[in-house]
Amino acid sequence: MATTGGLRERKKEATRRALHDAAMRLAAEHGLDDVTVEAIADAAGVSRRTFSNYFGGKEEALLYGAERRMRALLEAFESRPRDEPTWTALRAALTEQGHDAQCATQARLACEHPSVMAQLLAHYAGFERDFADLIAAREGLPPGGVRPRVLAGAFLTALRITTLAEIDELPVRPLAEAADETLTEMARPFD
Repeated sequence: MATTGGLRERKKEATRRALHDAAMRLAAEHGLDDVTVEAIADAAGVSRRTFSNYFGGKEEALLYGAERRMRALLEAFESRPRDEPTWTALRAALTEQGHDAQCATQARLACEHPSVMAQLLAHYAGFERDFADLIAAREGLPPGGVRPRVLAGAFLTALRITTLAEIDELPVRPLAEAADETLTEMARPFD
């Protein structure tokens, strides 16, 4: 996702990414249980206080990449042509996002650590509401309606299922490619 804004905003984003990258690297090397906030801050070249200005804990720093991916997906969906059917637009937005190798690593850590899983699920719940709001606006429906919530919930459930299924697959496939199978299966009749 491109960062816009002035120099100060770009520096803040660079610090967030450095902290996230350090958290990912250290968790992969040592295991999340053996990683401290202090170690993450040191690896990123910032103080513990600076870390606390950006993240509430190591789990939050670890999941920052997932948050960025989901925000980019929301933006890609919102920018899709209005005459495109909603489900098609959701799938196309996912395809636009490309591949992020950290996705499988973050999912693996979430499965291994309940604190990471709890934060990941909280992120997904918030993004599900955001998607439902965008779907309602796109289709001219009132916010909070059943159709937008079902579409958003189904789409994000497909992403969760795909991500968890792919964590042990080698080589790791792009999320859009793997999710396409899940989304196609969801579109089939249940009878």
